[in-house]
Amino acid sequence: MSDVTLHFTRSEYDTRIAKTRAAMARRGIELLIVSDPSNMAWLTGYDGWSFYVHQAVLLGHDGEPVWWGRGMDGNGARRTVFMNHDNICGYPDHFVQSTEHHPMDHLSDLITGRGWANGTIGVEMDNYWFTAAAFGALQTHLSQATFADATGLVNWQRAVKSETEITFMRRAARIVEEMHKQILELAEPGLPKNELVAEIQRTAIRGADGHWGDYCAIVPMVPSGMDATAPHLTWDDQPFRTGQSTFFEIGGAYRRYQCPQSRTLFLGQPPQKYLDAERAVLNAVEAGLEAAKPGNTCEEMAIAFFDTLKRHGFEKDSRTGYAIGLSYPPDWGERTMSLRRGDKTVLEPGMTLHFMPALWLDDGGLEITEPILITESGVECLCSTPRKLFVKP
Repeated sequence: MSDVTLHFTRSEYDTRIAKTRAAMARRGIELLIVSDPSNMAWLTGYDGWSFYVHQAVLLGHDGEPVWWGRGMDGNGARRTVFMNHDNICGYPDHFVQSTEHHPMDHLSDLITGRGWANGTIGVEMDNYWFTAAAFGALQTHLSQATFADATGLVNWQRAVKSETEITFMRRAARIVEEMHKQILELAEPGLPKNELVAEIQRTAIRGADGHWGDYCAIVPMVPSGMDATAPHLTWDDQPFRTGQSTFFEIGGAYRRYQCPQSRTLFLGQPPQKYLDAERAVLNAVEAGLEAAKPGNTCEEMAIAFFDTLKRHGFEKDSRTGYAIGLSYPPDWGERTMSLRRGDKTVLEPGMTLHFMPALWLDDGGLEITEPILITESGVECLCSTPRKLFVKP
């Protein structure tokens, strides 16, 4: 334990675990199997690129959490978590990508040995890291257990950030600001896209203000022209061209805390419809930010944005934001609240969201987004990148 450097105090981890156990108790869950790597990290500090194999944190109502994963990743756990080594359990490598054995067979034996096999077990049914085969194996080997869907249970405990988490988000914000500055400096007709992406990725890793940069949970989205009518295309070796818009949906990251921000660049003279769309989006963003304050709901913020946008002649049929914070690929969102009609989540100080008022037009796209922090009195935009459509002749 002496050579483990935790990014947060033990008391903060204890608070997180207590909050999670209280949520488990309200749901009647006696054991929680946490497979979301961001939730694993939030509860224990575990940090490794091992989420491509089955792994989990087991949390009961007493004692330390238990880290479980591939045997070779056990040393990574010993380097990053606060628990006693007796609570770091690895499975043999013959379980990895086997057609004869499933890692959950091993986990089932561990759960039985720890006395949890007959209780109510919560599993994160709907996430990227827990499969149908995993659930089937648990059901087969733990036939006396009752299973409950605990999707999002830990995620919701993460909604309000601590001061240290907010500090990490601010550091990530400084990084994405530098990335946007570099885009404006280097992007020009004829420059291959991959060359620009290489430079901004270098900036992302070098960091800003003396703080290094982490890998982002989503790769840069850099579509131009007709490709920018779609929201999630990445890059290729094609050159930037005069007469096209390109939106840059990118993120800075620090210790896995993600700060995404998007801006749009038009090379040449933008058509009037782009200027009209810019005006509509900027006015709608102001309306949304005005409604982004403690006590209001996600829905109220969204309606302020959507209604203003519609008054300017534009409509958006997707949500306009989501919670952000600690995350691992393939998603920098926290998969909890959304800025859309029907989401009655009450905004609280310390919540961080990506306010995402993107429009995809018939011949391009316009993204001018803001990572925001709900404060005691209103809202703070975490980045200082100028909020506008950028134009280069």
